[in-house]
Amino acid sequence: MYMSQPALSIQLKNFQKQFDIPLVERKEKKIELTDFGKSIAQIAKNILREAEGLNYKTKEYKGLITGKLKISSASTGKYVIPYFLSEFVHHYPGIDLTLDVSNKTTVIQQLQKNEIDFALVSVLPEKLETHEEILLENKLYLIGSTETIIKSRPLIYRENGSATRSSMSRYFRNSTKRKSIELTSNETVKQAVVAGLGYSIIPLIGMRNELQNKDVFIIPAKGLPILTHWRLIWLKSKILSPVALAYLEFIRKEKENIIKKHFDWYVGY
Repeated sequence: MYMSQPALSIQLKNFQKQFDIPLVERKEKKIELTDFGKSIAQIAKNILREAEGLNYKTKEYKGLITGKLKISSASTGKYVIPYFLSEFVHHYPGIDLTLDVSNKTTVIQQLQKNEIDFALVSVLPEKLETHEEILLENKLYLIGSTETIIKSRPLIYRENGSATRSSMSRYFRNSTKRKSIELTSNETVKQAVVAGLGYSIIPLIGMRNELQNKDVFIIPAKGLPILTHWRLIWLKSKILSPVALAYLEFIRKEKENIIKKHFDWYVGY
């Protein structure tokens, strides 16, 4: 909150003086909101939301598209989604963008709770009715720091809940059991492979510089690459805001130009 603890305490005390009913209570050295405090907090949020709406409404009357666009992306999607956003955001400076990058499980939870407009994933969620707009093919290869497999080196997996982890687990399901390592982000897996720690099935989209510098190599293997698609998805029950509709229209119109401009190396790999 960009405030010191004493300053914040003074603000809370001054705020409490406006009410005869306690807003907070202490429980085992912790401060928690009372039921009354929760009600006041919700009213305060509504007031701030309305104030924000006034700001957007002013811009709308000036002929600008305004509002919030909230997108959550699976972690490897960070190599994809910025290129599908940059021109749109530059063209509509009145838009406030929130982009969250996390693992697939968290992304789907945010979508299910209707906390975001769109999710970027490579595998459609089960038991969730969604619309989709396909953006780009997702190619997963077996990658190592050597051109051939050194059997003593382990397989490196993403954490549970990752779409890449699921694809890799299915691929090696019937193979001889090998020693394995689990890491919690695609970037960490990539650096571990570069360091020679082991081998992993990794989306090609994030490996351009490492392949060009010959820090890593694609190891030919039967049944690879694994092919999926990066896609924007949104709930069928979702009523898209004017900003979200404008973004969807932009994607459908400019998708091929964006791919040609930023992903030509990838499509033809």
